[in-house]
Amino acid sequence: MKSLLKICLAVLLWVPVLAQAADLDGASLNLNWALPFAGILLSIALFPIFAPGIWHHHFGKITAFWTLGFLLPFAVSFGGHTTAALVVHALLAEYIPFIVLLFALYTISGGILLWGNLHGSPRLNTGLLAIGTLLASLMGTTGAAMLLIRPLLRANDNRQHKVHVVVFFIFLVANVGGGLTPLGDPPLFLGFLKGVDFMWTVEHMAAPVALLALVLLAIFYLVDRYFYAKEDELLAHDPSHDAPLKLYGKRNLLLLAGVIGAVLLSGVWKPGIRFDAMGTPVELQNLVRDGLLLGLALLSLAITPKQVRAGNEFNWEPMLEVGKLFAGIFITIAPAIAILRAGSQGQLAGLVALVSDSTGAPLNAMYFWMSGLLSGFLDNAPTYLVFFNLAAGDAQTLMQQLPGTLLAISMGAVFMGALTYIGNAPNFMVKAIAEQRGVKMPSFFGFLLWSCVILLPLFAVLTLLFF
Repeated sequence: MKSLLKICLAVLLWVPVLAQAADLDGASLNLNWALPFAGILLSIALFPIFAPGIWHHHFGKITAFWTLGFLLPFAVSFGGHTTAALVVHALLAEYIPFIVLLFALYTISGGILLWGNLHGSPRLNTGLLAIGTLLASLMGTTGAAMLLIRPLLRANDNRQHKVHVVVFFIFLVANVGGGLTPLGDPPLFLGFLKGVDFMWTVEHMAAPVALLALVLLAIFYLVDRYFYAKEDELLAHDPSHDAPLKLYGKRNLLLLAGVIGAVLLSGVWKPGIRFDAMGTPVELQNLVRDGLLLGLALLSLAITPKQVRAGNEFNWEPMLEVGKLFAGIFITIAPAIAILRAGSQGQLAGLVALVSDSTGAPLNAMYFWMSGLLSGFLDNAPTYLVFFNLAAGDAQTLMQQLPGTLLAISMGAVFMGALTYIGNAPNFMVKAIAEQRGVKMPSFFGFLLWSCVILLPLFAVLTLLFF
């Protein structure tokens, strides 16, 4: 990754900083230019399954390999100027705002510790999942998952059956719960960066999120009550000592409120001041937002006692992994987006035809399932971006003329990220923490079986109700 950054820096130094970016002509681009992007996504999907050790130690190098495999040939074919402009756009318009928000949410939520021992009855477990589902849209799926997974595991460490508890936690807290606001899940924040109004997401996603969450909570309660009623369900000895539940790091709750305020500020305050960086407009309100988010994260690090972060087993590994992976994803996805924007003139005309009728009008049900299934097996953030651009690529057009299509893409990317461990970043993080605590989590395909049996029928119902 260091070599990637050096090459990008060198390219930037060779060209005028204020030059205009050359638009990629998607109609003339060969689909081979999207292979490095596909290579990164397949690496994310397959390496953790077949070579987890190599992936854990070298995922940054693997991402850099695919990124350089795109940048170097692209520079030879299209020139250093176009290549530099592409990198600048990917970093300034998409990657930096995306990673700054995740950094702020991850850092601040890591400074909030819920400590104590509860007893994992069906009612308590359902209540914790419901709280986590609500928090996910306020502090992000990553923040809510990291805050509550350890207390939930401690509450159930005297039970024989607890795999289902973690599985439903991934469904609800790490995915569905993040669907209400752009703060909740990375795909929706990318939409916000593209111009989707904050309150549009709240208004249109409220009904499907509430419906799916309530049904999943009801199913979980019945499943958990079934296991809880078994004679040998409770261990004779509770591994965790009884202790009152306490919340530490409360000042970070105010910082979380600051994060929400900073994001809302950038959506409502439009001073009309912007700067041009190689054809990429950088607006003042976005610079202010990112500066505030970084400041809030640094303040959290300064005011939170080390014991609180130690209690959360806080470390930077998850952020480093996300940071390295998405740097490559946002750069290599550019040709795929350009080809999609070319519509029937591009080499992805077949995909365009699949989600559109004979008149070219979008088929919202197909947008829901296509964006969703690919989100489950790749990663929901870049998948959202691909279908957002396939539908129109313009937030105002989607919100005003194609609201059903935007809703379908949003629901698919958020909800179906729960289909597999690799669909959304917190899924794997929750799995790893559960396994560290002795929970024998299902394999990749075992988890897929859980999700297919429980989630796919519910998605079919959502299709009938909303599309």
